[in-house]
Amino acid sequence: MTQDVDFVALIEEYRAGNEQARDALVERYMPLVRSLAARYSGRGEPQEDLVQVGSIGLLLSIERFDTERQVQFTTYAVPTIVGEIQRHFRDRAWALHVPRRMKELSVRLTRAVQTQTAELGRAPTIAELAELTGAEEDEVVEALQTSEAYSTRSLSQPLGRGGDDDTMQDVLGSQDEGFHDVENSVLVEAGLAALDERERRIVELRFFEGLTQSEIAARIGISQMHVSRLLRRALHTMRGRLEDSIGDEVP
Repeated sequence: MTQDVDFVALIEEYRAGNEQARDALVERYMPLVRSLAARYSGRGEPQEDLVQVGSIGLLLSIERFDTERQVQFTTYAVPTIVGEIQRHFRDRAWALHVPRRMKELSVRLTRAVQTQTAELGRAPTIAELAELTGAEEDEVVEALQTSEAYSTRSLSQPLGRGGDDDTMQDVLGSQDEGFHDVENSVLVEAGLAALDERERRIVELRFFEGLTQSEIAARIGISQMHVSRLLRRALHTMRGRLEDSIGDEVP
């Protein structure tokens, strides 16, 4: 199969030092690059970035192509351009650092899963994937897990649900009330430590065990009025201790 005479002439001019000839070749085949890059759109990478990467593949094809081979330039260039785009995804489009070996195995596994699912009518097992890819089963498991590192999502990115502006950080997690419980228990213990044994016992019976003042009086062996006075005094003492503790924490 003979080459396009104009194409061969441009290649020879470029290799003779005419940079404009190379620019003309690039301009001629950029539609091919854009077409190939469009196949990989929607995978988290800007389209223009993919076109730029594909352009590198086109330049490499121009540099390496042998005009004496009985192969059309496009037949040679397409695998080179696609290879550069795929390499870009393997090397740069992963959100977390993953070893190249795992990236390449992950790509092979993705293809194997798609093919085997279509053929078997079910998802392939780890053992079947290991046999197909020539990898160990534990490597298959690891590579499948690393595929989750392919992309991440910003916590401030809108979720796009129902037209609202909620972001991931708005719906992930909530305020942990346990922290308040811990802080409160520490303060209460500080307050109780300021009481004598009888006052502490009255406070515990009233607020921890839920006894009434009459029940407390009967249990301790004093009058209800005395319980009431001791309880008021104990709470006043505790309040003073708590205010002192909080004041010490304020710079």
